[in-house]
Amino acid sequence: MSDKFFFKGKKEKKPKHSSYGFNTKRAVKIGTEELPLQVVVNTDARAEAVQTLAEEHNLVIAITVDAEQAENTTELDVLINKPVTTRFEKMPARNEPCVCGSGKKYKKCCG
Repeated sequence: MSDKFFFKGKKEKKPKHSSYGFNTKRAVKIGTEELPLQVVVNTDARAEAVQTLAEEHNLVIAITVDAEQAENTTELDVLINKPVTTRFEKMPARNEPCVCGSGKKYKKCCG
């Protein structure tokens, strides 16, 4: 039903930023300029190795060298070794030729 019968007052206009496609609920991705990845290492040599690894994967990191703290590179390892989705080959339809190469339909041969 229309608002004109029950509502007294001014209708609220749609905010400008949402009509122009501005994303107000954007999450900042870790490892970028806005949110660098925090890494703790024990030695300077390890810091250089971690820095080259991050540059290969286009990540921005902030390295802290501290021999007293335990090394913490788990977030870097997670970003570099992302899990890959397992994909299976599509099964042939019943009336398609069989994948074994016999020349018969799939339903008559292997199905």
